[in-house]
Amino acid sequence: MNRYPLWKYVLIGAVIVIGLLYTIPNFFGESPAVQISPAKTSLKVDQSLLQKVEDTLKLANIQFDGLYMDASGVKARFANTDTQLQAKDKLVASLGKDYTVALNLLPQTPVWLQSIGAKPMYLGLDLRGGVHFLLQVDMKAALDKAAESTLGDFRTSLRKEKINYYGIERQGQQVVVKFESETEATKARNLLAKDFSDLTYKIGGSDKEINLTASMGAMSQKRIQDFALKQNLQTLHNRINELGVAEPIVQQQGVDRIVVQLPGVQDTAKAKEILGRTATLEIRMVDEEKSDMATLQKAQNGQVPFGDEMYFDRDGRPVLVKKNVVLTGDRITDAGPGINGQNGASVVNVTLDGRGAGIFKNVTRENVGKRMAILLIEKSSTEVVTAPVINEEIGGGRVQISGMANAQEATDISLLLRAGALAAPMEIIEERTVGPSMGEENIKRGVHSTLWGFAAIAVMMVIYYLVFGSVSVMALGVNLLLLVAVLSMLQATLTLPGLAAIALALGMAIDANVLINERIREELRNGNTPQASIHAGYDRAFDTILDSNVTTLIAGLALFMFGTGPIKGFAVVHVLGIMTSMFSAVLVSRAIVNLLYGYRRKIEHLRIG
Repeated sequence: MNRYPLWKYVLIGAVIVIGLLYTIPNFFGESPAVQISPAKTSLKVDQSLLQKVEDTLKLANIQFDGLYMDASGVKARFANTDTQLQAKDKLVASLGKDYTVALNLLPQTPVWLQSIGAKPMYLGLDLRGGVHFLLQVDMKAALDKAAESTLGDFRTSLRKEKINYYGIERQGQQVVVKFESETEATKARNLLAKDFSDLTYKIGGSDKEINLTASMGAMSQKRIQDFALKQNLQTLHNRINELGVAEPIVQQQGVDRIVVQLPGVQDTAKAKEILGRTATLEIRMVDEEKSDMATLQKAQNGQVPFGDEMYFDRDGRPVLVKKNVVLTGDRITDAGPGINGQNGASVVNVTLDGRGAGIFKNVTRENVGKRMAILLIEKSSTEVVTAPVINEEIGGGRVQISGMANAQEATDISLLLRAGALAAPMEIIEERTVGPSMGEENIKRGVHSTLWGFAAIAVMMVIYYLVFGSVSVMALGVNLLLLVAVLSMLQATLTLPGLAAIALALGMAIDANVLINERIREELRNGNTPQASIHAGYDRAFDTILDSNVTTLIAGLALFMFGTGPIKGFAVVHVLGIMTSMFSAVLVSRAIVNLLYGYRRKIEHLRIG
């Protein structure tokens, strides 16, 4: 009656062992580290960088506990923060401005645990320490930029259709076109309203000066502002990846603010430098007539031909480009990696806006067979990303950039084209640093509160329910183990609200065991045998346990769906705690009870208080 088949015991045992393996990494802690990553996209993380870092540290006689390379950069681990700071200074002096050297914290998980994917939970800013920024997006600048772009589009459209006007200017977020006759103004309004339907047009003025005023409606302004905010969020994500921060928080707050939290990063100045980076894109023609070896050699010696500028491509080769800018990155609306259908090579597919498509079509038509250089201007330095040959006139606003070494490079270039620059300026209006010592103190307090709560529950259950109380405590311990293991597997970010949710989960989880124990007591009072009481207690209490947990689960899901920040963190732990408590309170506790009583034919008395 009260016996589990062997497979159930094996399942429960396997779950507990797996839970133990994935919980252990959280007890190894973190060590001070330095991360080195390229400051420019043309530089790659490779073995030579790893060797250079190692040579620098050895030359300075700085001891390091570990040195390895991953996708985000080279990381060196040290025994204490003093050595960490000393290493940072030496690496900055050795590597120069081409590389970003940032302070960080790295987990000390053993290699054998990492090999099975066992990693510690990410810790939030309040537990790990780090930097917090609140950035204000200049929405007025975004609207001004959109109006300036519209002004250029208007000029192109009016000239194309040969509509006479004698002046065009931007007044705030409005574009005003001046005409000598109302007839021309009406023709212009009909044309522009067709091509730019999201604007509102109004004709006014006197007989001698007729003005056509184009204004952005509320919906159009909101769309531009939303795009600027999303673009800035994406750009910040890309930049923060350089710091290799575990679970950074980059999220919108209100309609024009962005919150950035970088757990584990103690270098506020370096973080501000990364967030404040500017990157712009330009397309220029390569000066084919002056690209012979002799001229290039003279250019490298400082004798650059008039009207040209010399830059280097990613392989270090000099490229002479004309000063005249054909197109800027402002005209790119989208970019993504792709595959060339003819030869299977990696390419970047770029989409231009209306004006950019027209300019690009004219330039490619007039320069077939010549090279066009795409320049990335970053941190006051300019490099040639690629310089493909124009094979044919390219219209429709769809451009394919070839010459990518592999798919990863195509993805990297796509990110730069799509989100290399901020869509609107931002200003840091709030910043604060949480030291690692403060985070460690928060962890201690949170862990102590959980352990004291667990101890209080354990004492009460053992006193009140005796053996069955001890079984409930063991099940509660398994619940805590599984909850931490699941959070570690999901690589969730644990914050102070999350610690509070763990303490709450323990208190709620014991309710199920109280219901079971009281049901068994009731069955015994009704005269049932001990074995029948155990069976009935678990079976009849299950419906009540399920109902109470489902209602609590609904509340947790509502918190997750509609909450933000710390509330979501609390909700995640809360929901996971409900699921693990169902497993431990019902399956684990019954498995222990079955092992204690299930194989005994005759039981005189149950020690349940």
